[in-house]
Amino acid sequence: MRRILSNKIFILVLVIIILLTLVALSHSEKSGINIIGNIISVPTAPLQKAFTFVDEKIGEFFGYFEDVKETKKANEELLKRVNELERQLLDLDRLKKENKELREALNFKDQYDEYEFIGCSIIAKDPGNWFEVFTINRGMKDNITPDSPVITAYGLVGRVSKTDLTTSRIISIIDIDSTVSARLSKSRDLIVVRGDVELKGKGLCRADYIPPNADVMPGDTVETSGIGGIYPKGIIIGKVVSVISNEGQYDSYAVIEPVVDFKRLEEVIVLKKK
Repeated sequence: MRRILSNKIFILVLVIIILLTLVALSHSEKSGINIIGNIISVPTAPLQKAFTFVDEKIGEFFGYFEDVKETKKANEELLKRVNELERQLLDLDRLKKENKELREALNFKDQYDEYEFIGCSIIAKDPGNWFEVFTINRGMKDNITPDSPVITAYGLVGRVSKTDLTTSRIISIIDIDSTVSARLSKSRDLIVVRGDVELKGKGLCRADYIPPNADVMPGDTVETSGIGGIYPKGIIIGKVVSVISNEGQYDSYAVIEPVVDFKRLEEVIVLKKK
């Protein structure tokens, strides 16, 4: 019995010595073999590779969506920038137009030193597509009086018909109640430009009392004559579109296209004598 017990103790001690030896060898700097590590890693290596592969694919999957998110954000920023540039271009075009109008208005002003130029905004208009009769935001408090000429930087608009304290009503040259003493710029013949029931719907007016021998052709310029006491001389009214000839003396008339766009008026200038 003691012999068997001694043998078991001997075997146990031997096993312990062998294990300690293997551990020492596995941690030795001179040994290139890690026996215990190999025993564990060899059967688990395929599983570890699988986990690594899945982890990489998951990372790529979420990375793709992160890239999409960043790309979308960049596109939104670019769209905002494009919209901002478009707005700036529109503002630039508007400023160029305003500067051009101001320069032309200043040149026009130099011709009429005896007048004060009062800038006005249109705040109301009569029904219809054209600015035949409309209201401006200046009145008696601004020293505006009836029959004051109304212009833009391009040419004649009409005249003030009546005023109140803060506003004034304007009759344009295409309205049927408008009559302007005018002159053909080329021939210097005197004519009368007035509104017409049929033509006003097209933004046009007509020239009457054309002398029988007058040299008038489409494209000729018509301007104010300075006669009549309302409009100064030399304000451009428009151009001749067509000439309708009749047999009777002074029965011929011409269709006039105003130089002012009576469909898109926003600002006007009232001429007030100093």
